[in-house]
Amino acid sequence: MTSMTALETFVAEGISTGNVRTWMLDNIIPLVLLAVALLLLWLGGGKGDNAGVMRRLAGVVIALAIIGLAVSGAGVNVGQWIAGLFTG
Repeated sequence: MTSMTALETFVAEGISTGNVRTWMLDNIIPLVLLAVALLLLWLGGGKGDNAGVMRRLAGVVIALAIIGLAVSGAGVNVGQWIAGLFTG
């Protein structure tokens, strides 16, 4: 007789993390973006350090682009395109 673990039972019943992923994309990501925007305004806006804010903002934009590629699944296509540049 075989005994199923809780994980095997969940997999057999078709339980997935799709709803958790959707909830995070709909709620957590916008809150993090709002916090980053407020932090950038608070750190640089009050001191008049606009160049410093723009440097930080460039890093945030690059990070958001990477998150967007990871979430959308387009990272595979970008990787294939980059590999095609070297392999012909």
